Amino acid sequence: MSDTDTTPVPPRPPVSREALLRFFDALEIAHSTVDHPPVFTVAESDQIKADMPGGHTKNLFLKDKKNNLVLVSALQSTDVDLKGLHRKLGLGRFSFGKADLLEETLGVTPGSVTAFAIVNDPDKRVRFVIDKALMEHETVNFHPLRNDATTAISSADLLRFVRALGREPEIADPEADPQS
Repeated sequence: MSDTDTTPVPPRPPVSREALLRFFDALEIAHSTVDHPPVFTVAESDQIKADMPGGHTKNLFLKDKKNNLVLVSALQSTDVDLKGLHRKLGLGRFSFGKADLLEETLGVTPGSVTAFAIVNDPDKRVRFVIDKALMEHETVNFHPLRNDATTAISSADLLRFVRALGREPEIADPEADPQS
């Protein structure tokens, strides 16, 4: 980094919740985090959703037969069409990525999958796709790398975060096409 370059440098993996939030601060991304008991399913998070406005998410870690990896961050209510999504992305048929591969590439465990985990993938092994319906919300909510808290940021700041990691946001519609 040169003397005139003030772009914050992402923390080195594995990134902790605290380091992630410090990175948001360095990027001047406003954020609010609520601690709660660990949640492992969308249904378990109902009370959190009631207490926190904005788009609540589900995050899918996928791989195809050629070992292409994809993280999809979708609005909780989006019906992700895995059969159609792989075609939209020009990849082979998807299966869910195994826990050890998830931890190796994104540094999180099942139940804690989150858009913020791409901070742990500086080599960009995982393609990151954001649901366009999620981006229609002013505020979006994700786990801060563990499922015992939820962090809210603006959807515009989610894009700033992605770009600060040297990625261009990929926004897609993971729902089934009406004609299919």
